[in-house]
Amino acid sequence: MSFYPPSEITVTSRQIPKWSGIPNTSIQSKPLMIYHKAFDASASELSSHFKEVDEVVPQWVYSMYSETHFHSTTHEVLGVVSGRARLCFGGEGNPERFEPTVEKGDLIIVPAGVGHRLLDELDTDKERFTMVGAYPHRKQWDMCYGESTEEDKVSRNIGGLDWFHSDPLYGKDGPAMHV
Repeated sequence: MSFYPPSEITVTSRQIPKWSGIPNTSIQSKPLMIYHKAFDASASELSSHFKEVDEVVPQWVYSMYSETHFHSTTHEVLGVVSGRARLCFGGEGNPERFEPTVEKGDLIIVPAGVGHRLLDELDTDKERFTMVGAYPHRKQWDMCYGESTEEDKVSRNIGGLDWFHSDPLYGKDGPAMHV
C-alpha cells in the first residue's frame, strides 16, 4: 500500500459549464479534480485510509453507472482500485464535456451537480474497472438526471453544501484545499 505525496502527482482540474439540466460546476464553481497515480492500494486499504483521514466515509465498491447522472446532496470521491475506463463528465451531448481515461491509482473528486457516466471499460481482459465511492460525513447521495422537475431542489441543495474541510486523500494540505 502506497500513497504518493501531492508534490509527486499530477492533478487535472476542470470547470464544466451548465448544460441542459445538468448544473455541472456552475453553482459552486468547485472544479472536478483527478489526482493521477496518487495511490497504490486495494479497495479495503483505500477504505481504511479514507477512515484514517476522516473527511469522507467509504460507502461502496463498484464501477460507475453508464447513464449520465449527478448528485445534488453531496460531493463524491471516487478512488480507482482496479482497471481502466473512459468516463464522461458534464453530459455526453455537452460540447464542453470532459472525457478522461482513468486508471488504478487515480482519485476523482466530483463536485455536486457534475454529470458523470461510464463510457467504456478498457482492458477488461486484465482487471475489471472498480472504484471505492466515498462521501462526506452525514451525507447521503441522491440520483438526479437533469430533468426539469429537479431544478429547484438541485440549486437549493448544491448551493447549501460545504466544500471539504480537509483533502479526502491527504488531509490538511491536499490539492482539494487549494481550489
